[in-house]
Amino acid sequence: MIESFLDPAGPIAEEQLWHLIKVTALTMVAVLPVFVLVPFLLWRYRYQAKRPDYDPEWERSPGLEILIWGVPFAIIGVLSFMLWRSTVALDPYKPISGTEKPIKVQVIGLDWKWLFIYPDLKIASVGELAFPADQPVELTLTTDTVMQSFMISALAGQIYAMPGMTTKLNLLAKGTGTFQGENTQYNGTGFHAQKFRALSMEGATFHAWVASVSAKGRLLDEPTYGKLAERATAKQSKAALGLSGAPDGALYFTLPEADIFQTVLARYRSGQPMMAHEQPGSPTYRPSGTGGTG
Repeated sequence: MIESFLDPAGPIAEEQLWHLIKVTALTMVAVLPVFVLVPFLLWRYRYQAKRPDYDPEWERSPGLEILIWGVPFAIIGVLSFMLWRSTVALDPYKPISGTEKPIKVQVIGLDWKWLFIYPDLKIASVGELAFPADQPVELTLTTDTVMQSFMISALAGQIYAMPGMTTKLNLLAKGTGTFQGENTQYNGTGFHAQKFRALSMEGATFHAWVASVSAKGRLLDEPTYGKLAERATAKQSKAALGLSGAPDGALYFTLPEADIFQTVLARYRSGQPMMAHEQPGSPTYRPSGTGGTG
């Protein structure tokens, strides 16, 4: 399983790695002279000087001052331009061009798991995010609990997900592979287990995966979603729901007629305060009071 953008598997992560290399190299122009010259100056003017209270015979040096101040200013200017350029190029909302239409996935953050909804395929999963290799993936994210931070570092950067709001992240995997996804925003005792497998598959393998999820998945109705939304890791939710037929740590579902994603968003946009027992992630949360997918 690939876990780092230092081993990039997609164009976004490749550009991020190259950006890091350029910024590091440019920063070293100012940093390395400091590491080299500070020990030299200590040795030359403190330990080797005839007089320890060395007093130079000049008061100012325009050339030296221009060098000392000019180089950092130039570096800051170049870094600012590079940051602006990368911010535009790596905009997470910017679609990735491809020969095929993007796979659309809606993502809901829960404590302590991610729910992936494929609205066009009428399936959902927890613990696994599958998609075809070399085909763009368009993620739309929110949470049904506290703010969370979504990241698949080998494929794309980090993006926040917040209740009542949507954010977007576009990614693409060059070739097949398994990559680690996670939440990087601490959200309680199960935070360490809020990881998932991002599976990049050949087209035929992905279609077989979709068929398997459709055949083995449980209907994600209101009671099931309410149980899933309780504070638990993916493995704990799998045991609580009595699900089987999916790999370790993964849960498979089929979708009801109701739009789960929009229902979750609407719950935070009503203009009314939400009671603690209605809030997934709350210690007093009661599934029957969430409204689920209804």
